[in-house]
Amino acid sequence: MGKSAVLSRFSLITVDLDDTLWPCLPPILRAEEAVYAWLGRVAERVVAVHDLESLRAHRRALMRARPEIAHDVTAVRRESLQQLLREFGYAPALAHEGSRVFLRHRSRVDPYPDVRPALQALSGDHCLVSLTNGNTEVERTPLRGIFDFSFNAAGVGAAKPDPRLFRAAMEQTGSAPRQSLHVGDEPYLDVQAARAAGMSAVWVNRAERQWPAELAPPDAEVLDLNELQRWVEAQSGGV
Repeated sequence: MGKSAVLSRFSLITVDLDDTLWPCLPPILRAEEAVYAWLGRVAERVVAVHDLESLRAHRRALMRARPEIAHDVTAVRRESLQQLLREFGYAPALAHEGSRVFLRHRSRVDPYPDVRPALQALSGDHCLVSLTNGNTEVERTPLRGIFDFSFNAAGVGAAKPDPRLFRAAMEQTGSAPRQSLHVGDEPYLDVQAARAAGMSAVWVNRAERQWPAELAPPDAEVLDLNELQRWVEAQSGGV
């Protein structure tokens, strides 16, 4: 994989994006506001009836009605827009432009200060792969060029905790589960799901939450990626 020959316990480190590498909610809210402003210009009859919250309710209802696309948040947003545009007498094809507006703003994220230096340090000895249920386009963020590969739920056809995202990363890099580590902020979707796929898992607990009592503890709990880097480096050399 073109990495350092330093002996390491992990050849592969997969990393969650939202709330692990950057705050999730602010870019989503900004993107939704941008789409709403766009709708105000191209589909005034829609915004005369719907505010941001009713648009969210429409998407939630669509996900319940269309479980086969619920894992693909981009498809859900596009289909919701298509339905609303059609209902109010506009061309449904406009939804593709709306999706582009959303994705452009969605990828304007602000990584935590510890993220880029720690990932750059880890990339010397490990293959780094991003895994997300969301639709941030990593190469349009300040972390472009950091990851060797990136996978999302839409691309593999299933969202975490389904194991397909983890398996895709291991298959792409030729890494066995025992050589693979997942890093994420969510106890069930990240830590528990990765362990179910046979991987080790580290919990990034920036908000200092309580670990769910019903789950076995993670391999490690870290406050940020600086702590993660030190923990991973401590695993090297004795394999």
